[in-house]
Amino acid sequence: MNLVTLDGIGHHYSERTLFENVDLLINDGDRIGLIGPNGSGKTTLLRILAGLETAVSGKRTVWGGVNIHYLPQEPILDEHLTVLETVFQSDAPHIQLLKQYEAATLALSQDPTNSTLQEKLLQLSGKMDETNGWSAEADAKTILTKLGIPLFDTKISVLSGGQRKRVALARGLITPSSLLILDEPTNHIDAETVAWLETYLASMKSALLLVTHDRYFLDRVVNRIIELDRQEIISYSGNYGSYLEQRAARDEQLAIKEEKRQSLLKRELAWLNRGAQARTTKQKARIQRVEELQNVGRARPDRKVAMALASRRLGKRVLEAENLSKSYGDLTLFNNLDFMLNPKDRIGVVGPNGAGKSTFLNVLTQKIKPDTGELSWGETVQLGYYDQHSERLELEKTVLDFIQDVAPVIHTSEGERVEAPQMLEWFLFPRPQQQAKVSSLSGGEKRRLYLLYTLIHQPNVLILDEPTNDLDIQTLGVLEEFLDHFEGCLIVVSHDRYFLDRNVDFLVNFEGGQMGTRYPTPFESFLKTISAQKAQQKSEEKTAVSTKPKQTKPATAASSKKKLSFNEKNELEALEEEMPALEAKVSELETAVNQSGADYQKLETLVPQLETAQEALEMAELR
Repeated sequence: MNLVTLDGIGHHYSERTLFENVDLLINDGDRIGLIGPNGSGKTTLLRILAGLETAVSGKRTVWGGVNIHYLPQEPILDEHLTVLETVFQSDAPHIQLLKQYEAATLALSQDPTNSTLQEKLLQLSGKMDETNGWSAEADAKTILTKLGIPLFDTKISVLSGGQRKRVALARGLITPSSLLILDEPTNHIDAETVAWLETYLASMKSALLLVTHDRYFLDRVVNRIIELDRQEIISYSGNYGSYLEQRAARDEQLAIKEEKRQSLLKRELAWLNRGAQARTTKQKARIQRVEELQNVGRARPDRKVAMALASRRLGKRVLEAENLSKSYGDLTLFNNLDFMLNPKDRIGVVGPNGAGKSTFLNVLTQKIKPDTGELSWGETVQLGYYDQHSERLELEKTVLDFIQDVAPVIHTSEGERVEAPQMLEWFLFPRPQQQAKVSSLSGGEKRRLYLLYTLIHQPNVLILDEPTNDLDIQTLGVLEEFLDHFEGCLIVVSHDRYFLDRNVDFLVNFEGGQMGTRYPTPFESFLKTISAQKAQQKSEEKTAVSTKPKQTKPATAASSKKKLSFNEKNELEALEEEMPALEAKVSELETAVNQSGADYQKLETLVPQLETAQEALEMAELR
């Protein structure tokens, strides 16, 4: 069933055209990923689909009964409401019923003898039974907890921007809709939560349209990809892997078409250069044909440029950091932390939001001072730090002047001379846009420009803080091409599993103020290792509690145990025989996991067995 139709949609701001003649059908069951460069109009297209913005030209049709829910990148929430109240801001009947029930419960608690309230609560309770409304609150709390928002009564006003985005995401997930539109849902969410979100969205019945840079997410969630390419929409069936194959085939066809166009243009120009007079209708037609060929937009794939900049020499000593500590008031982010960086190290740092990863990078780059500890950088180090705030952008300069003032010319590793306009083209800034002011760029375009600014200083130690949060897939491809040729040290803080697997050699977990052991990529193997370690720690803590001497109390009538039934006695005897075997099994598997080291094939088999055995032991102990 068709949900939404776009017919000949076009939109522009001032003299800048975003897209034109866009046709799009969204059907029931579609799970669509929208990709394209920053500034190409992806968010505008989402807003038009959601009915929040009117296109300059064309027609949008939403078929009867279709309900659309849209989650923007920066949702606006009522700061006076609590987290749970915000999630329940929906017109859905079962959520409205739950709100009525909660209001009646609160009123009755303040006036317990009110018979009218008692009767109303009884009626609402019956309706909740009929509609299974009781699950709505439980579902909301589960989703909030999975998204890292466990304090349901917290006011929106005290939440960070990332936390507000996750609350709004929870509201979108629990609100019934025919089409759910998500703009960058994976930003500000750690990798484990993104993995959970993948599974959740895969089980949803509503159609889905999303913009994300997370390529694993696209590969596992969507069944169709649409690309905003040169002001038009190109549709590809399948997930991200299928898109790459189809895009490569299309690029090949476009290259052949462009080659034919150039060949025809040369022949026509040669005819003109022989001195043909434009007298006859036929000759005028040929001249007009040449003009048309010259004005045709480039029908060829984006040119790949090897971003192999001339590198600076890096000595044997890069970085030694000892006893680093940093606190803000009563909040200690890390304490007595040691860190070493050796030549050609490529390290990914992962961990929960709010753990202090960005603060750690700011200490390493000496933007802020540690409370304790010492930093020692090597003498040959040229540091490049791509932080989250783009503080060094000069908004009143043109894009070209901003880059040209820093590096009018750079040289590649092969000695090729590259001027600022070409560098900007590498980073998807066409010549006309290079004359625009930096202040006029979109948020993603500013981040792309800041990335180029960081790289043209030709660092030999590069630190990237959440580089994938604001960069589009095309820019990430340019960055990754640069990193393929980069011979210096790399530290990346990111939740993007694809980017980490693609660009770093080792992963470390930053949690609880501590830097964990380095483990080789891929991310999935690293995650299984960390999960096994946490499971073992939990088991050891339980063992320590269970072996702690207990204080005995004199028996009283109130504390005496109820007598067991015959069946319960038999069950207890069976459990007493079963538990030692379960404990031995858990211990055996924990030992095997610890001895596996970096054998991730072995870990893939052992970790699920350990989790199953621990769960069985916990259930037996609980019983």
